[in-house]
Amino acid sequence: MAQRDLDPDLLDPLKSQARQHGRSLQGEVKAMLESSAQLSPSEARALAEQWRERLAGRMQSDSADLVREDRER
Repeated sequence: MAQRDLDPDLLDPLKSQARQHGRSLQGEVKAMLESSAQLSPSEARALAEQWRERLAGRMQSDSADLVREDRER
C-alpha cells in the first residue's frame, strides 16, 4: 500500500489498529473495505456522514494531479 501523501493523523491510528489485529496495513484496509461492503444503504449513508464531518474543513489533494505525477516517472 502506498503511504505517500496520506495524513499521518489517519495513517498512524490505522497502523496501530492493524498491529492490534495482527495484520499488515494493507490487510487492515482490505478488511475494512470488505466489512464496509456488507453495510446496508442506510448504514453506508450514516458512515459516510461521519467521515464527512470528520474531514470537514480539511484541504484535500486532487487525485488527478497525483496520478499524473506517477505517470510521469
